[in-house]
Amino acid sequence: MNAVISTLPTTHADTRMPLRRVIGAYLEEARAECLRYLRSPGFLIPTVMLPTVFYLMFGIVLGRANGADAPRYLLAAYGTFGVMAPGLFGFGLALSMERDNGLMMLKRALPMPPGAYLLGKMVMAMLVAATVSVLLLLMATFMAHVPLTAPQMLSLFVTDLFGVLPFCAMGLLLGTLIKGQGAPSVVNLIYLPMAFLSGLWFPLSMMPKLIQQLAPVWPSYHLNQLALSAVGLGQSASWPHVVTLLVYTVGFVMLAARRLRKFG
Repeated sequence: MNAVISTLPTTHADTRMPLRRVIGAYLEEARAECLRYLRSPGFLIPTVMLPTVFYLMFGIVLGRANGADAPRYLLAAYGTFGVMAPGLFGFGLALSMERDNGLMMLKRALPMPPGAYLLGKMVMAMLVAATVSVLLLLMATFMAHVPLTAPQMLSLFVTDLFGVLPFCAMGLLLGTLIKGQGAPSVVNLIYLPMAFLSGLWFPLSMMPKLIQQLAPVWPSYHLNQLALSAVGLGQSASWPHVVTLLVYTVGFVMLAARRLRKFG
């Protein structure tokens, strides 16, 4: 995110701000951003409820009929589906609207560290991702009775927690490209098809061959492969997927930084 932070102009007050005040500014911005979204049911409820309701219906109610591994598979898949939304909507939708209503320009004029704006949104996205992951793990353990070990639970939680970051970067780029009024439609047109084409709703083995071949194009596919490995269903090495997600993250951030420079 340093490339993006460098595009946000600093004030003379920033450079003379004591370290204690700098840290306090970062913490306060993160706290304010989290409170803002906690008080926004239009964002929070769908983001948290969609993956949990889907898992309840397809992973618990119907999962047993599709085999013993179905609840385990869908735990990983809906975990990936759930952590995509905070990044895409929390960054993409929010940034585009804040650009349109002038809030982003106001924040640039404030004597605050330039990185606090991005860090606040990142902390919010990771907090929501952690909430979704914990809820799904509780449902899988106590309702679907998926036999998960403690290391598997921890591995899936960490995967979901940090897996939100590539989608924060993607959302950041989208927020620099689209207008506020059209942002919800555009983000949904990316979010939902990407989830479907990555095998999050149906295993890729059930999909047409062309979709199977194109699945590695999507970052959600690579995150889902890591999630499947975390719950004991992975069939390939994890490091290529980690590297691919890092490349996506850096690439999206660099493109977003170029766009942000145009805004002055």
